[in-house]
Amino acid sequence: MSARRSLVWLGLTPEPEQELPSAVAALRARADGRPPSPLVAAERQRVERLVLRGTQRGWLRYLREVTDLVVEAAESRTADPEAALLAGEVVLDHHRMLIGLPGAGYEHTAGQRRELERALVRLRSRAPLGHSELGSTL
Repeated sequence: MSARRSLVWLGLTPEPEQELPSAVAALRARADGRPPSPLVAAERQRVERLVLRGTQRGWLRYLREVTDLVVEAAESRTADPEAALLAGEVVLDHHRMLIGLPGAGYEHTAGQRRELERALVRLRSRAPLGHSELGSTL
């Protein structure tokens, strides 16, 4: 690992690492109910690689992908709104916390924050009550 590589982004919050793999796998599977275990495992491995060997730039690219999945789910009537809500809330919280870090991460994610805020409004109007329990059920 290079001495010049900044690791400050790793200290933000553990929620993306913990919550996103199952929610993102459910969004990628595009099916109601639990996503297939191999898809969840692959998503966990991807997140683990990004956290252990990646860069902030790579991590933010991944979160851009997740944002796109959430926005797509908000526009779809067949996507799982609970998985999209969970993923959207986690990414939005993460992007809001970037304001406390050095660099331009917060500014670079301004558009994503706006997209996520709009998507979450649509998703909340469709999701059944109790969506916050999703992380423990996926």
